Amino acid sequence: MLTYPQAHEIFLKWVRIFQEQRRAKASKAEQPEEAVAEAAGAAPSDYRTGVMDLMLKLPAAGFERLCQRVLREAGFIQVVVTGRSGDGGIDGHGTLAVNPLVSFKVLFQCKRFSKSVSPSHVRDFRGGMAGRADKGIVLTTGAFTAEARREASRDGVPPIELIDGEKLIDMLERLELGLRPLKTYEVDSALFKEFEG
Repeated sequence: MLTYPQAHEIFLKWVRIFQEQRRAKASKAEQPEEAVAEAAGAAPSDYRTGVMDLMLKLPAAGFERLCQRVLREAGFIQVVVTGRSGDGGIDGHGTLAVNPLVSFKVLFQCKRFSKSVSPSHVRDFRGGMAGRADKGIVLTTGAFTAEARREASRDGVPPIELIDGEKLIDMLERLELGLRPLKTYEVDSALFKEFEG
């Protein structure tokens, strides 16, 4: 059985592979380089706040579908949002295929919070995933308390990956999902000064 650090490293490796493939596809398609204002109306330097505001405004089902898309773009296959009540806090499941011979069943939970996720949320999620998956992921727009982080990595139980709001936006950046990199220029006024006189 793989250890948590080994599984996490394999996961990150596949995320990088899928990102490279996605970038290669994007570079083939011609994209306009015009500066498009963020949907939230934020200045380009403040896009992270704009993205967070947009995610917090999503309905719960919409945030679950966004998380489904992020996981799919990150290399998961058969990602399904269950969207049922009484499911032990499980919002969906998917499979992370490491290679043709090794794959992990992963359950995920989505928390559209502006506050911190507590250790009780992590414990409840782990209880819901008991015997049903190799790994769990909790994605939130908020943060995780230190106790929640300790609970997620506790020895002797299935590992739970924690994706807070900042890490979720980092993933959106890397996957270029809902975010387009822009090319900008800084004016070098010294060049123009030599032509003034």
